[in-house]
Amino acid sequence: MTKEPIILAIESSCDDTSAAVLKGKKVLSNVIANQTIHKEYGGVVPELASRAHQQNIIPVVDSAIKKAKITKSNIDAIAFTKGPGLLGSLLVGTSFAKSFSMGMNIPLIQINHMKAHILSLFIDEGQKTPKFPFLCLTVSGGHTQIVLVNSINKMEVIGTTLDDAAGEAFDKSAKILGLDYPGGPLIDKFGKEGNTQAFSFGKPKVDGLNFSFSGLKTSILYKIRDCVNSNPNFINENLNDLCASIQFSIVNILIEKIQKAVNKTNIKEIGIAGGVSANSFLRSSLKNIAKKNNYNLYIPKFEYCTDNAAMIGIAGYFKYLEKDFSSQSEIATARLLF
Repeated sequence: MTKEPIILAIESSCDDTSAAVLKGKKVLSNVIANQTIHKEYGGVVPELASRAHQQNIIPVVDSAIKKAKITKSNIDAIAFTKGPGLLGSLLVGTSFAKSFSMGMNIPLIQINHMKAHILSLFIDEGQKTPKFPFLCLTVSGGHTQIVLVNSINKMEVIGTTLDDAAGEAFDKSAKILGLDYPGGPLIDKFGKEGNTQAFSFGKPKVDGLNFSFSGLKTSILYKIRDCVNSNPNFINENLNDLCASIQFSIVNILIEKIQKAVNKTNIKEIGIAGGVSANSFLRSSLKNIAKKNNYNLYIPKFEYCTDNAAMIGIAGYFKYLEKDFSSQSEIATARLLF
């Protein structure tokens, strides 16, 4: 029986420093160090993020190795996020991975962050995994895409945002409401107690499978601004309903587009991935339409939705099987194409 490779994975594309150890498709450890400093600025400050990565990378990797109950000599390869992401943050992870690879004389594997989000659906937790071909809705702070996944190595973006991402729409709306960063989880939290139909906002008209959220953000801004001008306590008095209505508007756009993609491709295998896939209203809405339309729906565990190294590890595992290794000349790329 062939020995399952042990992969050390590094994720540092934005403001989370993460390291994971996988044995084959199984996660032995997945450690994430969050950066709370960005809360006071209302968003990620790239320079502060890269400095924090430098402080966190060694302790996080050390913790991941110890939690996996292995030693450095047991590691067969190291996978890292090449991009897309913040260049300064990516450079920290890339430099560490290249150094570790050279020092331990093991293969180096570069990973596309967005593809890794999709491949997180194949982490072995005893669950069913998607059958090819399948559609994957990838939603995060920086990306909103519908991807046609024909195989592990063959993926095609068939719908994408023309401007802002869904995650950004959540965070910017939260900022308008005076909520802390990151605001998406707070809108989810308060929205559970609100009425989704309490307020209506402008809905973008975009042909095909593409998305647009900039107009929706503007509509939310103007609506709240006008109401606050009339009643300074408007937000506090209506916070739950505002969060529920904003969340409904964003999720409704996502749901309509994925249904349109199903009708166009006749594929009923559906996955979701990315940070916004942790949103409880999106998850429940997708479950409802899947049940109603007999879709097979695949949703990752919460810990594999947001940026994490386990997803980099599973992507690295598949590349390892094909001996798709990288050279020491590999560089981080902020705008890595899909």
